[in-house]
Amino acid sequence: MDDRSDRILKEILNYPGTTSKQLEKKYNLSRRQLGYSLSKINSRLKENKLPVIERTRQGKFLIGQEVYFYFNRDAEAIEDAAAILSEKQRVYLIALMLISNEDLSLYHFTSEFYVSKNTILQDLKLVEELVGKFDLTVRYSRKMGYLLQGNEFQVRRLLTYITNKTLEMVNGKTHFQSITGIKESDIHVLTERISEVEKELGLKFTDEKLTTMPYILSLVISRIKKGYVINSFYIKYEELSDTKQYHATERILSDMEQIPMEERLFITLFLLSTNVYWSGFLTEETIPNLMDALKQMLRLFEKRACITLQDKNQLLNKLLLHVKPAYYRIKYQLTEMTDNPHKQNKQLQQLHHLVKQSTGPLEELIGLPIPESETSYLTLLIGGWMTRQGDDIQQKWKAIVVCPKGVSVSRMMYSELRDLFPDFIFLDTLSMREYQDYPLDYDIVFSSVPINTNKKLFIASPIMEQDEKERLKKQVMLELSGVVPSEINVDELLIVISDYADIRNERQLASALYHYIHRDPTEAIKRNDPDKDDWTLAELLTPERITMQPSAGSWEEAVRIASGPLLEDGAITDEYVEAMLEPEKDPYIVIAPNMAIPHAAPDQGVREVGMSLLRLEQGVSFTKDYSIQIIVVIAAVDKKKHLKALIQLMELARSEKGRRQVMKADSRDAVYAVIKQYTDTYYSQQGSEVKT
Repeated sequence: MDDRSDRILKEILNYPGTTSKQLEKKYNLSRRQLGYSLSKINSRLKENKLPVIERTRQGKFLIGQEVYFYFNRDAEAIEDAAAILSEKQRVYLIALMLISNEDLSLYHFTSEFYVSKNTILQDLKLVEELVGKFDLTVRYSRKMGYLLQGNEFQVRRLLTYITNKTLEMVNGKTHFQSITGIKESDIHVLTERISEVEKELGLKFTDEKLTTMPYILSLVISRIKKGYVINSFYIKYEELSDTKQYHATERILSDMEQIPMEERLFITLFLLSTNVYWSGFLTEETIPNLMDALKQMLRLFEKRACITLQDKNQLLNKLLLHVKPAYYRIKYQLTEMTDNPHKQNKQLQQLHHLVKQSTGPLEELIGLPIPESETSYLTLLIGGWMTRQGDDIQQKWKAIVVCPKGVSVSRMMYSELRDLFPDFIFLDTLSMREYQDYPLDYDIVFSSVPINTNKKLFIASPIMEQDEKERLKKQVMLELSGVVPSEINVDELLIVISDYADIRNERQLASALYHYIHRDPTEAIKRNDPDKDDWTLAELLTPERITMQPSAGSWEEAVRIASGPLLEDGAITDEYVEAMLEPEKDPYIVIAPNMAIPHAAPDQGVREVGMSLLRLEQGVSFTKDYSIQIIVVIAAVDKKKHLKALIQLMELARSEKGRRQVMKADSRDAVYAVIKQYTDTYYSQQGSEVKT
């Protein structure tokens, strides 16, 4: 633990009646700092299989008898326990000796740690395993003793890791200074300069980083003075020389001569890659396209986790604070080696899995995979945000898909099931072999073949017809909730109504009743018409769903106007309109010059299949490349019902003459006449193909 956590633990053990407020006042701590130290203390207690220290609402501490017994309720006992180093601690300190000293023999190690030669030889084997993870080796020669060998850049990565581990120990700072020979005054000077850097950069480093940075930099500078320098560097001077961090580096090294340019760039990267908890210029000097990548990542996560994140801009700012330094850590292999904190927590395991599946946009931007340690931190940030807004993925059904028929068929089955059950979290598609060793917790298995499982199992064909989908959905709903979707027969309902009322238009009443009964998007079965599965363009784009206006103030305003008829008819919700506007402008929705088809996913607010059209006399700007006059909003409930109408719409889009007729039409009926023409043309073409 760090010194602060050590002092707090001693205080709590020696004075059990002390409170949180008293500790904060005595040690000049914020509530956050005290909480951080307590979490470190409890982490160490868990490692020693001791009960954690809990706090009551009144700020008092609950301490298990085992903790008192372990430390003898005595500060001296704590210090005595700290003097006896564990095997892991000796390994870290031996590595620190190799980084900071030369001509090391077994005598140096045995006299430093008061253990036998055999113990040190065993420790050195573990040191070799540790440094091997950084592509380094430990070599011994009679002339030079024990030496650390390898690329200096990798030594710096090891140096950062070992310094952090050393400072976490009780009396870690004392161990560091004793082994490295670096004076407290040198640390103090660097601490003051880093505080000046914070002001210059307009940010605050995290408490943990602010504590460790002076020690890491002092050891880096010590190695540089001994001649251990980075000879070549794969980032050009021009890429970093204009950053605020480079100028801050110059200030840190202001009285140090002959520091090579490569080393100045390394220290600049060290500053760029250090975690911060506050920044006054998040929008300045941002990495190109980083915010876009974060937005795409969150959209993918929302889709996979079946949730909507609230106050997304605030969350994006928090993510940016972490991801901006992480970008440099990942790109230049400065990522610290850390343990995965999610191994024991089932909920975090599942959340981490969903976050990891959503990091594609970040990986594409950086050009490298996101390391586990960085993904873990993203998981903690997003998980904390979900907890704050009351979301819990444990409350959602989690499913896996098992299909032994190859990747293509598996993906098709996965896609069909996700469309059929939009409220389920689908964790993975697995082969039979992968399923046997699948580590995550889940509730439901969809499989194309019978398998042995104690979870809820549903057999599904890789490619399902509509009646198979409806049958599967009923089966799943009955099994999970005991509720079968409403099966009100409209024809029988009409007979009942006709006994007590006069019906003017039976066909329209039947259609209206059916829409009313199935208007809720959460109903199990969603249909427009019991007998209709292939709507034409003329049937969906009726005159009532055509709007004509001279102009629109913006693309967003145009989409809202175009959506009006579908909103009035209850075919879509306001959520669907916002979903169409939420993503960044996608050029793929522009299907022809002057023509676009905005749309979103069926589960984002579609109640029934439909289309609506807005014709503008003056085009509205859609990005700098397009001016749009014809906007067709598409609301699809599945991949089939709107398909014929969409094909007919594409025929119209491909025809310059047809588009010109729509743009020059003087009434809704005139626009509808063009639509009807392309519907009829489609049928005549189909008829001729049949004859052929």
